[in-house]
Amino acid sequence: MGVLNRSLALLWSLALIGPAQAQTQSRSPDYLEPKQVYEISQNVIGREVGAHVLRDQTGAPLALDDLRGRPLVISLVYTSCSSICPVITDHLHDAVSDARRVLGEGSFAVLTFGFDASGDKPARLRAFAISHRLNRLDDWYLASADSEATEALLHDLGFSWRDAAGGIDHPSQTTILDAGGRVYRQLYGEEFPLPVFMAPLKELVLGRMTVSIAPEDLWNRLTFLCTVYNPLTRAYRFDYGILFGIFFGAVSLLFTGFIIVRLWLERRRSTQKGNAIRPAKTVDEIV
Repeated sequence: MGVLNRSLALLWSLALIGPAQAQTQSRSPDYLEPKQVYEISQNVIGREVGAHVLRDQTGAPLALDDLRGRPLVISLVYTSCSSICPVITDHLHDAVSDARRVLGEGSFAVLTFGFDASGDKPARLRAFAISHRLNRLDDWYLASADSEATEALLHDLGFSWRDAAGGIDHPSQTTILDAGGRVYRQLYGEEFPLPVFMAPLKELVLGRMTVSIAPEDLWNRLTFLCTVYNPLTRAYRFDYGILFGIFFGAVSLLFTGFIIVRLWLERRRSTQKGNAIRPAKTVDEIV
């Protein structure tokens, strides 16, 4: 599965080259071919995920429709996995904590979905949540479903998998939905870089353009522009240098505009004054 994940990380860059070919299945019975797995996951971007009803770690129904209204990060794991899935979950835990410090605690929700319909029962989900400290974070849900609902959800998310000896073969895929429940971005790898995770969430939470001149929208736009990643500390911070640059740039433009207008008015007044004191022509001059 590690080879598959490394291949997916390389294929991720192909999204900038051209559209992927259409695929109709999310599960391959024999072998997960990396290019096909990547194309399937990319082809669902923009698709609205169905109104599936899952079962959370307490055994209560959890409707995906109830999680709409803000971005939703979906992590796909199975709880009996002892290698890749714990690494994915722990890394996502840290990434979510870092992102919420910048975007706000209630800015987005997270769903860890156990796709092993026969094994990911509520008791296992609860134990998984405790062992990975997920129960300490607000708006982090854990859920599973029966085989039919699991298959339907994984198809909507463009997630490929197959039964393998001693476990399940699957890519390390994390899916981000927008507030309307549409697939917005696919992330690959067990430990994706924080900027790769933050970029789509910043776009969804803060917006890529100013919605209006209301103070909240203007502040969101300013936060979007001034929040930068520091590779030395591996964390995001609000860059006041950008803020000061915007402020002094605006002041400079206003001052330059003021000087131009003032010079224009002085020139206009001088021209009008010259016309006013110019002596009138005599009859002889006219003739």
